[in-house]
Amino acid sequence: MPHLILVRHGQSEWNLKKRFTGWVDVDLTEQGKQEALKAGESIKKIKLNIDYFFSSFQLRAINTLKIIRNTLGDDKQFIRAWQLNERHYGSLTGLNKDEMKKKLGEKKIHEFRRSWDIRPDPLDRKNPYHPLNIEVYKDIPKENIPDTESLKDTYERVIQFYKNEIQNKLLDNKNILISAHGNSIRALCKYLFKLDKDKISLLEIPTGNPLLIDLDISLNIKECFYLDKERAKNLLVF
Repeated sequence: MPHLILVRHGQSEWNLKKRFTGWVDVDLTEQGKQEALKAGESIKKIKLNIDYFFSSFQLRAINTLKIIRNTLGDDKQFIRAWQLNERHYGSLTGLNKDEMKKKLGEKKIHEFRRSWDIRPDPLDRKNPYHPLNIEVYKDIPKENIPDTESLKDTYERVIQFYKNEIQNKLLDNKNILISAHGNSIRALCKYLFKLDKDKISLLEIPTGNPLLIDLDISLNIKECFYLDKERAKNLLVF
């Protein structure tokens, strides 16, 4: 039976500073690197061979995956996909979450972070944090680069990629590991767990803790749990 492992990247430099990161390309902190190492060790313990590795285009997810592969002693190439990127936070990008709560109110910031279909205002395309001005995205067609996104927007690109590139591999009984982000993993969980838009707003994804999903031949979920039980979050459905 196939297995899908979802790993949110380890703590990033902007996680530590409580800044809205979105598509900005920041690296892991030392704690984040240790979380990635521990994630790799947790996966190694279950002795599961990974057939395919995927990550987003973003450094924090890529480096998390590299640390995991090194820990597993697995040098397979991995597939980088912008569709697995974090949600774009629009005009909130780069701003401090606590400061914005004081400015806009906690309720409004919670709405921006957890609502299903509400987008922050667009980020000015001249802003250095806009993906159009970040080197890693230079080969992505401009029409695919957002100015802002809701979770619904993130869901649509993530699930289209999942259906096109990942689903058939799982149906072929292959084990897959995805290193991505809080919101791109939440989008996948909404689809896989069949969560409604109210339940998905409650789902928290911890950094650097592999979520192991055991599937049957029809890709129905048989079992699902975090490998690091001490840092596990409530999955709402299991």
